[in-house]
Order: sequence, then C-alpha cells, then structure tokens
Amino acid sequence: MPQIEETQPKYLQIAHFIRDQILRGDLRPGDEVPSERQLAADWKVSRPTAARSLEALSHQGLVEKRQGSGTYVRSLEVNRRARELYGRARQTGKIYSPGEYAVITSAGWSEAPEHVVEALSLGKDRQVVHRRRVTNDQDGPITLSTSWFTPDVGHRAPKLTDPERIQQGTLLYIEKMTGRQGSYAEDRMSARSATVEEAADLRLEQGSAVLVVHHVVFDLQDRPLEFAEATYPPHRWAFEQGYPLI
Repeated sequence: MPQIEETQPKYLQIAHFIRDQILRGDLRPGDEVPSERQLAADWKVSRPTAARSLEALSHQGLVEKRQGSGTYVRSLEVNRRARELYGRARQTGKIYSPGEYAVITSAGWSEAPEHVVEALSLGKDRQVVHRRRVTNDQDGPITLSTSWFTPDVGHRAPKLTDPERIQQGTLLYIEKMTGRQGSYAEDRMSARSATVEEAADLRLEQGSAVLVVHHVVFDLQDRPLEFAEATYPPHRWAFEQGYPLI
C-alpha cells in the first residue's frame, strides 16, 4: 500500500489510488472496492477520511454504493467518444481519427452563461475563454461542441483564443501550458429539440431531437479544468451501459 504524502489531502490520495486501479482494469465493472473499515486499516487513516475517499470516487462516477451490500465499480461506457478522443491524443498526439476534421467557428473571451459559471465554479470574474467547433467526417457533422475555460487557464494557454486547430487537442495543450493534469471527467446527458443554430450547423430539420452532453474535466486537485457542451445529431449517438441482472 503506498505511503500517505503530505502534499495532497489523504482522502484524495486514496481515491486516486483506487481510481487508477479502475482505469487500468485491475478493478472491473461490478467488482467491489474496499470498505471504509478496510481502507482505514490499510491506509492508517480515520473512518471519516476513508468514507470521504469513497464519496470522491462516487462523485467522479467511478463507483456506486449499494444499500446493505457495499461499494462497487460502475460501468465506464457513459461517454465512450470522449474517452476515445483523450486516449488517441495521448497515444498518437492527434485528437481525431483519419477522415475526421474540426472547424473552429468561434474562439475568444466572453461572459460565461450561468450554467458555465456553476460548472467551472467561477467567482466574481465571469469572463471565460470559449472554443466552438463542428466536427465532421465524410458523412457530414458528427457533433457541435463548445468548450469553456477559466480566466487562469485562458491567460496561461493563449492558443485557446485562436480559431486555428490545436493539433494535439485542447486538454493536452492546457496540461502542457498550465502544469495541471486532467484526472477524471463527469458527464451529464439529456435529450431535447435542436435550436435553430444547432439545426443549421448539424444540417438537421427544425425540431430534430439531439443528445446534449455536459462534460466537465477535473484536475488532480478536483478543480474544474474544462467544461464542454456537446450536441449530437440523432444518427450519431447511442447510450451503452452494462449491468448485472442480479
């Protein structure tokens, strides 16, 4: 068991250790993770600290608590495309697969909408950097997405305001410029009718149904690093989830 370090809260060190086991596949969907009692004994911490580490994993969407049973690893298939993009960028240095390309339709400083203020935990300074893009392949638009970044990130990563593509992907670029590493992400999905602007960009008929994904990337200190809103046309998305029947 790793030694507790003083540079990071104890509960986060425990949570990150278990998170890495999940992401490596050492702990798979449906596997039970150590209990509060076991974590407290193994890591020589208090029960409240152990409980907080499990709460952090639950907040990250990695585990779920089953009443009277224990805490188990959740399926990670919620937003497969986002995970594939990050993985491809880290392995190849390129964010898109062959045949895909993005057109940046808007980039620069703007005032954050209320839901962006909440997602990025902004204070009084509501000025953020945004990047709006349409991703396409040979069959047409795949998704329309807008990413927002805090003022600190915007000042330290100036290419975010440039409408030119960032070849290695925005997250790897931000990590390089800020020294902050992406740790985990949360997704919230909903379906609604496309707005007039979305219908035009995605080449849809007015009133077409779209899937909207709100995607928040957090760093190793649980601070929001990026908030993105992605809109998918009906023929470009599907929800996949694996679960036990008993």
